Amino acid sequence: MAKRIQLANTGGSEVLEWVDVEPAAPAAGEVRIANKAVGLNFIDIYFRTGLYPAPAMPTGLGTEGAGIVDAVGEGVTHVKVGDRVAYAQGPLGAYAELHTLPASKVVKLPDFIDFDTAAASLLKGLTVQYLLRQTYELKGGETILFHAAAGGVGSIACQWAKALGVKLIGTVSSQEKADLAMANGAWATINYTEENVVERVRELTNGEMCDVVYDSVGKDTWEMSLDCLKPRSLMVSFGNSSGPVDGVNIGILNQKGALFVTRPSLNGYADTRERLEMMCDEFFAMIESGKIHIDVANRYPLQDAGKAQDALQSRKTTGSTILLP
Repeated sequence: MAKRIQLANTGGSEVLEWVDVEPAAPAAGEVRIANKAVGLNFIDIYFRTGLYPAPAMPTGLGTEGAGIVDAVGEGVTHVKVGDRVAYAQGPLGAYAELHTLPASKVVKLPDFIDFDTAAASLLKGLTVQYLLRQTYELKGGETILFHAAAGGVGSIACQWAKALGVKLIGTVSSQEKADLAMANGAWATINYTEENVVERVRELTNGEMCDVVYDSVGKDTWEMSLDCLKPRSLMVSFGNSSGPVDGVNIGILNQKGALFVTRPSLNGYADTRERLEMMCDEFFAMIESGKIHIDVANRYPLQDAGKAQDALQSRKTTGSTILLP
């Protein structure tokens, strides 16, 4: 038997249960991972609350972790029992001591990345990779707006943008978070609890506004984000921490400057093992070079996943949070 977090109904963090399960043996093309650390991400809360429907109930939770290959199914050749690995995609169930998933979603860990760092950063790092390098391939010299700049994704984005020579303006909710974003390489910050974001972007850019806005907040920032863009520039909506963007009249894109908009996801970019490994290689190289440092700021026992989610949802955290089996 092994332990995992499970839920039978959607709702608040109280629906999460710490239960015994019989771990699934890997089928052909699958691997089973003995998790050493598990990543905490906002998408986990979306599944818990029902914003994103789980395939079936009861269900496990989580898609990101790092550990040691415990067993392999038939046909798996790129990893073997005992390998150090990490993953950020696949079926729900990473909040567990043992997790079985397709081998195509698993990558080997370089020696210079430990389990905590991998679990804290792989999904977030790959997210930043596709946002800054694929959704809009930043060349250097651009000015961008990045919401939640002191969070797990934002902290990596600040560092990567600086390495690319990009001026990142980050939105934050406190002076502490502003200081963190600046320390990570943000060009400027805006405290949205005290400042008007659009007016401050206009001041910072001398009226030119931004080439791209990266928005993981959703409903609460949608129209304000559009107002921060140059004509014919790109709005990247990649999350819904305040709720989904819906009921939008597409004509607003014309009214605000013939804008472009996209709603990307990691699964849409890391859709083959070859693309996943390419993205991982670039992210791991940024860590090895020292251009990106991962701040594992918060650690919780796996059985306290509900407390960890509450802290993340209330925006009390900075950096990344991991769960330890």
